[in-house]
Amino acid sequence: MVSHVLLINCPDQPGLVFKITGILYHYNLNIISNGEFVERGFNYFFMRTEFSGKFDREALLQDLTNVLPEGVEIKLTDKKKKSIVLLATKEHHCLSDLLIRHAFNELNAHILAVISNYDVLEDLTRKFDIPFHFISHEGQSREAHEQQILEAVQQYEPEFVVLAKYMRILSADFVAHFSNRIINIHHSFLPAFVGASPYAQAYERGVKIIGATAHFVNDQLDQGPIIAQSVIPVDHTQSAKEMAQAGRDVEKIVLAKSLRLVFNEQVFVYRNKTIIFE
Repeated sequence: MVSHVLLINCPDQPGLVFKITGILYHYNLNIISNGEFVERGFNYFFMRTEFSGKFDREALLQDLTNVLPEGVEIKLTDKKKKSIVLLATKEHHCLSDLLIRHAFNELNAHILAVISNYDVLEDLTRKFDIPFHFISHEGQSREAHEQQILEAVQQYEPEFVVLAKYMRILSADFVAHFSNRIINIHHSFLPAFVGASPYAQAYERGVKIIGATAHFVNDQLDQGPIIAQSVIPVDHTQSAKEMAQAGRDVEKIVLAKSLRLVFNEQVFVYRNKTIIFE
């Protein structure tokens, strides 16, 4: 039987869980799992409910809206694989990891295509029978190149765009087409070492840990809501190049974890942070 995920966020007030679960009971729906959280600083309520059963979608949404506070946001989806497009540049580690997970049905997504501004990863991608689009940035303006990327992405109508080490900054206009639907892996434990060459920055500072951060992309460089992070220890004997090599393994793991959370509808975006139900 198909299961469904209900995501609700709204101003907090007494009885919200009772009201929501009561309506689901009224529709004779079976709750499989449930989680709630209140952001005390803003008195805001979040709830994720997975359930099964047959129901009238519009009627259920209307009944929920009627009993919940003004300004409520309700998202109701079926549990299914997401459709995604990957953007990459030259580095293979994140892309290859996602392609393998996809091939072995471990990604909870359909990779529709890979788009890159270099042709370096084309042979790798085509080994997995995934369409590859090479759109060079050379000899044209950033705006013109980005427009070509946008057109290539939009033809697939993906639910999410994943930046698997896509090393070009996206404009606010591009990002606006996919609000909270672009996921990036940054080779640093944000908010430290934003921008380019974070491992070189980390080496110069003599850090004792390095990490990776997966986040939603917004119109500020590396400032979007954080989804997942992890770190590993390093020491003074490691060069910036050795740190980068070690960091690639962390990047793969963090990106894969963030995609699992997002594709399973376990992530709320609130202001510039995330609320995650694991």
